[in-house]
Amino acid sequence: MCHLFSEGWKNSVCLPPISAGLPQFFVIFQLKIGYTGYKNEVEIIMNEEIYIAEDEDGIRLTVKTFLESEGYAVSDFPNGDLLYDAFLDKQPDLVILDVMMPGSSGFEITKKIRDISSVPIIILTAKDSDMDYATGINLGSDDYFTKPFSAIALNMRVKAMLRRIKMDQERLPTRQEEATLRIGDIEIDLAAMSVKQNGVSLNLTPNEYNVFVYLIENKNRAVSRDELLDSIWGYGKDIETRACDDTVRRLRKKLAGSTVEIETVWGFGFTVKESSEG
Repeated sequence: MCHLFSEGWKNSVCLPPISAGLPQFFVIFQLKIGYTGYKNEVEIIMNEEIYIAEDEDGIRLTVKTFLESEGYAVSDFPNGDLLYDAFLDKQPDLVILDVMMPGSSGFEITKKIRDISSVPIIILTAKDSDMDYATGINLGSDDYFTKPFSAIALNMRVKAMLRRIKMDQERLPTRQEEATLRIGDIEIDLAAMSVKQNGVSLNLTPNEYNVFVYLIENKNRAVSRDELLDSIWGYGKDIETRACDDTVRRLRKKLAGSTVEIETVWGFGFTVKESSEG
């Protein structure tokens, strides 16, 4: 069933199910016109480029069409190896990867990209087990989105991630002026984005680093999950994800033996404490 939108929206189109191998779903395709300032908004978004690797043509082209309708420049690839080759030539603003593809898997491409870049990565896959989710996040993806999916919800996550990147870039000059943060046996080089415990690198992923720095910068208070999701991922309360708790869990493992601990404030969020013993 198609939905009609209020004045300001034109040509709502329902696309049919795009994969016989997945439960049926419909995508609502919206073209926005007639709002003051919209032209400028499009011109800003068009500077943001997205790469998609998905071997199912219907899914790949539908996501591409939808994101292009939102103003993004989208390049699509039928496998991860072709995306990675293009990535080495020109880095996009965001990457969307399927997992099960010919050649290298989405997990393998995630690791290869993470070795050279902190660009946001969204895993988009039918593999929905907890182990698959943990694998994707541990390899450095920023979020894990399972099929069947809503293109509108995916677009919300894309916008949120790109908004977060802009916020990070705006905060970077201030952070670099501070140069180094120290707490307990932890030293953080803000310019190099590195964290060391007693001189040994903890090898944090970009999200682990951002969450840890945010908690330390706010160490005198409890930080809510909603605040972390908004400040680090750019997600609002309307987006459900386990990304925050999973990132904190991984951080705790890497901080094992440190005098710095991340404590849970039950029903609220987290706070950083310095213990007397490591």
